Amino acid sequence: VLLAVMYFYPKDDTPGCTAEACAFRDQYEDFKQVGAEVIGISSDAPDRHARFAGKHRLPFVLLSDQDGAVRKAYGVAATFGILPGRVTFVIDRDGVIGHIFSSQFRATRHVSEAIDVLGRLA
Repeated sequence: VLLAVMYFYPKDDTPGCTAEACAFRDQYEDFKQVGAEVIGISSDAPDRHARFAGKHRLPFVLLSDQDGAVRKAYGVAATFGILPGRVTFVIDRDGVIGHIFSSQFRATRHVSEAIDVLGRLA
């Protein structure tokens, strides 16, 4: 059973979201070494995700949450009531959320937060 890092982000190919995705890509081997899988989630359509992942060589799965059901289930609120929230969840081997990090404007910090927490869970 794997650990999971599930990160919600606003939109493919925007500056902050691209920086965040590329930071997860650049540290992906660190995640794999501790047995963690990375999953990115936004409301973008699957074809847009495929283009985004290909363009930036993302080695992890991007899930489409076009109706916002997954975002709602995890309580990921909009920033300022309009911008989809940027929140990362670290989920342990038992499926329990071990850490939540929310920062709309510190996109790449989500990666270091997740790695720090995984170091304690692994």
